[in-house]
Amino acid sequence: MAIELKPIRTEADYDEALAELGRLWGARSGTPDGDRLDVLATLIEAYEARIHPIDPPDPIEAILFRMEQRGLTRKDLEPLIGTRARVAEVLNRKRGLSIEMIRRLNEELGISADVLIRPSREDRAA
Repeated sequence: MAIELKPIRTEADYDEALAELGRLWGARSGTPDGDRLDVLATLIEAYEARIHPIDPPDPIEAILFRMEQRGLTRKDLEPLIGTRARVAEVLNRKRGLSIEMIRRLNEELGISADVLIRPSREDRAA
């Protein structure tokens, strides 16, 4: 039995919507069940975003993640951040990122400037 499509306001609504999503999973796009699946997924996504928002990553964690993805070393960051000592200070959270560092990291590593301008986790705790 299909549930009534309505805004998800409670955990009970959410659980019901997830069960219906499971029932509809794999429905073909453009069919009534496929359309229902799309609408239900949108409602679930909106509820999850409101109830369980995800914070953007910490800027240093984002840099370290991108370094790992690309197999980069600290030495590879020197053209983007500065001297070996400056790279160490930034990655050890002793020095913040300058606007120029943010621009270069954004351009060369593709890390969002929105992430890079955020204070690091240690900065926020202080």
